[in-house]
Amino acid sequence: MKNLALALIPALLCTAVLLSGCSRDESSAAKTTHRIGISIPSADHGWTGGVVYHANRIKKEIEKENPDTRVIVSTAATSGEQVDRIENLIVQKIDALVILPSEPAPLTGICKKAVEQGIKLIVVDRNLADPIQHLAVVGDNPGFGRAAAEVIAKELDGKGEIVIMEGVQCDVNTQRIEAFKEVLSEYPEMKIIGSGSADWNTEKGLALMENFLQKHPRIDAVWTGDDDVSIGALKAYEESKRNDTKVFVGGGGSREIIKRIIDKDPLVRITVTYPPEMIAVAAQEAVKIIKGAEIEKDLIVVPAVVVDSSNAAEHYHPDSAY
Repeated sequence: MKNLALALIPALLCTAVLLSGCSRDESSAAKTTHRIGISIPSADHGWTGGVVYHANRIKKEIEKENPDTRVIVSTAATSGEQVDRIENLIVQKIDALVILPSEPAPLTGICKKAVEQGIKLIVVDRNLADPIQHLAVVGDNPGFGRAAAEVIAKELDGKGEIVIMEGVQCDVNTQRIEAFKEVLSEYPEMKIIGSGSADWNTEKGLALMENFLQKHPRIDAVWTGDDDVSIGALKAYEESKRNDTKVFVGGGGSREIIKRIIDKDPLVRITVTYPPEMIAVAAQEAVKIIKGAEIEKDLIVVPAVVVDSSNAAEHYHPDSAY
């Protein structure tokens, strides 16, 4: 019996070593796992719906291609809720935070906290109150505004009265409006007769268009600055039975508006892209950064593209969330 026990000792020692090795390997694997948090507003309208769609799409893609990386997508309905959700992401020890802030000022403090804890910060679409990010991925907002003004000027032959529907008051909106007005300043026979905020919201676009229609007996063109707003504004205009407006120009590249362009809607001939896919671009950059890649530039600009009958089919994605 004693001999049997002695014979078993080497086997038990080998087993212990193997188990110990497994434990060390598992611990090592846990330490090398990367975590990326993506914090975005809830899908409260079409464009943000597209952002949520692409955030979840890129999560699957990154995790499939990088088994050592976990992506956590977090949505929030308000700025306060977004702050709370980011607190939770920090507790989960993320290595990088990709954020599309619902509002710049309320989100700046929590982002500073993340950076102070060594988290890489990638800001998408709009700036924070302080430039504390390691990288910004944005749409070409000045280009967006310029493109819209140029196509309206072309459609109206440089003459006419225009109303503007602004977005949420932030740097994105400011850059677009300033660039739009700068182009129009080159056309002395074009006049902005009304401007108001629709907050990139369909219902607010409808209500603002109703107000414009009551106030102005003639409107040659409408710049909604957003395809969701265009849908509301078009509904108000169609219900008014007026026929003075020549063109509505939105932005974003929603499938509904692009389908109208394809179908040769007389009022919807043009839009300008502002792709929600930029959230995916930011997430892919986050993967590179947390794996040691140098940040060669602190700004990536996704260009604005004019969509008309010549290229609408290329931009039409019937299965897209936006």
